[in-house]
Amino acid sequence: MNRVPRKPARLVLEDGTVLTGRSIGASRDSIGELVFNTSITGYQEILTDPSYRGQTVLLTQPHIGNYGVNGEDEESSRLWLSGLIVREACERASSFRSGGELSAYLIQHDVPGIERVDTRQITRRVRSGGSMRVLITEDVTSPDAELVARVRNAPSVSDEDHVLAVSTKTAFDWVKGHESPFAASSPGAARAPSRRPRIVAYDFGAKRNILRSLVASGFEVAVVPAATPAAAVLERKPDGVFLSNGPGDPAILHYAVAAARELVRKVPVFGICLGHQILGQVFGATTFKMKFGHHGGNQPVMDLTTEKVEITAQNHSFAVDPAQLPDAVEVTHVNLNDKTVEGIRHKDLPVFSVQYHPEAAPGPHDSLYLFDRFRALIGELA
Repeated sequence: MNRVPRKPARLVLEDGTVLTGRSIGASRDSIGELVFNTSITGYQEILTDPSYRGQTVLLTQPHIGNYGVNGEDEESSRLWLSGLIVREACERASSFRSGGELSAYLIQHDVPGIERVDTRQITRRVRSGGSMRVLITEDVTSPDAELVARVRNAPSVSDEDHVLAVSTKTAFDWVKGHESPFAASSPGAARAPSRRPRIVAYDFGAKRNILRSLVASGFEVAVVPAATPAAAVLERKPDGVFLSNGPGDPAILHYAVAAARELVRKVPVFGICLGHQILGQVFGATTFKMKFGHHGGNQPVMDLTTEKVEITAQNHSFAVDPAQLPDAVEVTHVNLNDKTVEGIRHKDLPVFSVQYHPEAAPGPHDSLYLFDRFRALIGELA
């Protein structure tokens, strides 16, 4: 099979670092916030996660693309990230599940990428210097200083509401559970529920496997746009409300916080990732930008109520400040690496949330019980 030679490309970091590699994906420039993900597998789930809108993802696993891509592993209908950085992009997939090659997949979705750069060096720069903007370009003639200036003058992630860009525009029902033999099921999925509670899920950038996990746990799921007012949700008479993951800075999502503030007084609420950050603000806490965030499938989290440690999948750059939470809200989970808040629960209201991703796509399955905990909470109040 004849393959098109890959063009030279440059990677330009906000701190002035300029590296030369080879282009993969779309032939266009892109600027995004640089984050690194430490997951060993699951690159297609990462590429299609709406929470990465506005960000350029560096994968620390050095060899990417070896099992190709397929329609079954997509977490949304398209790629949302600004760009992809890898050490080596495999040119030929080797898997019975593969439906295409990684580079062609990037081209199809108009996402640029770069390979043959020192991803270890870049990761260390982010760990020491914090998150920064980065440019991927096939321009190998312009002076380095000119390209660095472009990056430094580019907007930051917090300058745009990314949630409204990724959210569904119309409400719909989600009915699919875990249909793939390669997907994990909720611990309670095998039981035959006598009643399927009806919940409304806010789509702030929801991954498909979260919706599948909710269905597998026995829920009927209606998905609504991110800016849906609380009154419109309550008109549906839901048994509970779910707040999904999503991209960007949670501090600018005033419409989401306002809706959640009203809903927590009326129905049980469960939040994941961005949903957790929204609930933190509802209860009086602010969020802050982390130095380089948590992105990967190997983050240790302790459940303070049981002292059990879960290995979790995570993707966030912001965290809730626990010092501002009221006495009525308790911290239930903490990250064992940096002690940031990973879960909260209201002591009087049927409301809880976690910062990490229990749907395990990609990632371990330690935390799937949280979906059943939500169902049990609704059942107790029925």
